[in-house]
Amino acid sequence: MQVDELAAWLRLLETPGVGSETARRLLAAFGLPEEVLAQSVLALERVVSPVVAQALRATPSRDLNDLIARTRDWLAEPARHVLSLADSSYPALLLQTADPPPLLYASGRLELLSRPRTLAIVGARNPSAQGARDAHAFAMALANAGVTVVSGFARGIDAQAHEGALQAMVTTPSGGATIAVLGTGCDRVYPASHRALAHRIAEQGLLLSEFPLGTPPARSHFPRRNRIISGLSRGVLVTEAAVHSGSLITARLAAEQGREVFAIPGSIHNPLSRGCHRLLREGAKLVECVDDVLDELGWNAPADPKSDHPRGAREDKPDAIEPASPAAQELLDALGYAIMSFDELAARTGRSAQWLGEQLLALELQGRVARLPGARFQRIERA
Repeated sequence: MQVDELAAWLRLLETPGVGSETARRLLAAFGLPEEVLAQSVLALERVVSPVVAQALRATPSRDLNDLIARTRDWLAEPARHVLSLADSSYPALLLQTADPPPLLYASGRLELLSRPRTLAIVGARNPSAQGARDAHAFAMALANAGVTVVSGFARGIDAQAHEGALQAMVTTPSGGATIAVLGTGCDRVYPASHRALAHRIAEQGLLLSEFPLGTPPARSHFPRRNRIISGLSRGVLVTEAAVHSGSLITARLAAEQGREVFAIPGSIHNPLSRGCHRLLREGAKLVECVDDVLDELGWNAPADPKSDHPRGAREDKPDAIEPASPAAQELLDALGYAIMSFDELAARTGRSAQWLGEQLLALELQGRVARLPGARFQRIERA
């Protein structure tokens, strides 16, 4: 994008009162941003209010000129891009949605936006241990099958989805990858703890945002980000989600955009399973293994021989899993796949607190049981 063209796009979109919908109406009426900004106030008033028309004709502010300069400097790096609705590299799937962003800021591998196999993985910011492992394993298996994994860069399930796809790229560099859709400007990292992850995605995948450079996180940004996550994807897989969560917003947007919605069921005792169960009642596809997704979308790619579990398993298999001792197996059988408190386990097993504490500690160290907040415990599937 040329400097003058970039400046015109930013002037249009940063004008007070001009959002995505208003910008698209102006573009439809007059053409490219340069032509919009060249119109008289009278002509502009046929499309927008007099106040917005006057603002469009006003001299650019110092803040706007600073933003234009920062964006121009940011674009000096070869892997950074700004795409407009008129750009041939603008993702076709997103362009077909009801509210495509007029501008997209991208850092990384731009070709990922044209990949035919894209799937979003979303879920809770504070998932259970099993939910986090499922997100990582599904992302890794999907990437090994050539699928680009899209997520929202949040804590929890999103981060595990990005990590799983990045791990798959170690053994299958020509397979899938990951796209992180941000709720900030592309030059900001939120949460700050994901700084290293952001650098890895920028190098091996793609960071994407509709927000201008320097935009900080804000509560209203994340629901808007969700429509891009679903809009870029052929389907959305929800791994764990509460009934009232951003993940269900993403799933609803996906359904409205004509995308497939998938959900992983969980324990009826886990509050983070209730969102998935609601989606399943509303018609989402039940998913137990990666093949359920690949088959539904017609992506029956052969398994990569280097992958431990490219098709059916939920979790990457360790090199060796020692069989549980009789005492530990007794406790695993009592725990089942529900989430239980220490007292509930004591009542179910009839064992002493000392015996129970010893077995729980041993199983935690083996990675077979996770300790949850509130002194609760959950078995981790090692299939």
